[in-house]
Amino acid sequence: MELNLRKPIVFFDLETTGINITHDRIVEISIVKIMPNGEKIERTRRVNPEMPIPAEATAIHHITDEDVAGEPTFRQLAKSLAAVFTGCDVAGYNSNRFDIPMLDQEFRRAGVDFDFSSARFIDVQTIFHKKEQRTLEAAYRFYCNSELEGAHSALADTRATYEVLKAQLDRYPDLPNDMEKLSEYTCHNRNVDLVGRLVYNEKNQEVINFGKYKGRLAEEVLSEDSGYYGWILKGDFPDNTKAAFTRIRLRCKK
Repeated sequence: MELNLRKPIVFFDLETTGINITHDRIVEISIVKIMPNGEKIERTRRVNPEMPIPAEATAIHHITDEDVAGEPTFRQLAKSLAAVFTGCDVAGYNSNRFDIPMLDQEFRRAGVDFDFSSARFIDVQTIFHKKEQRTLEAAYRFYCNSELEGAHSALADTRATYEVLKAQLDRYPDLPNDMEKLSEYTCHNRNVDLVGRLVYNEKNQEVINFGKYKGRLAEEVLSEDSGYYGWILKGDFPDNTKAAFTRIRLRCKK
């Protein structure tokens, strides 16, 4: 089943130096952009992470320091990448929890103020886990009846994610071919920040979603605990999370 699109959607996958969003870096990004008329645009770019690639990361994606030594840095690519994502919905595999927050952190580090808030996020892994609970390779085998060649290369994983979503729409009649509804279906929470340290409750109030204050209204905690905001700013949190807490704190002071 082809996707029912009212605006472009970008499928993407990242290969990185590790899984720490605040400290690790992108070493490869692949994009498959699908236009409402069905046109498909593919791009893959390796990135110099400006740090050594750990051996355990290379063991997964097979990208070495030598492979990226002559490639541009993310800062050099950031504006052109932002242009590709502008005005689009965004899809990936485990993208809500990792790829989107990682990309956002890289944009911020590069000084590019890219706003993801207007995009709808479709996480194909969430659909899969709700329906079958397997890996991407198993998802491709299950839905597409084929083995995934080149797994853990960014382009192979990105193409597979696009094909799996189309096959999921064919398989499940109750799954809506509508990006807004798919976005709602694949969201675990209504996140305030991209990684979900803050979530909205049923009254659209920001609630802390981790640690000793989990379940508490952020406004109340920031008003009562004078040191909490400083701890957030000094902590190992993505810039997007720190910015969300800052907005709430400034609102409390008005």
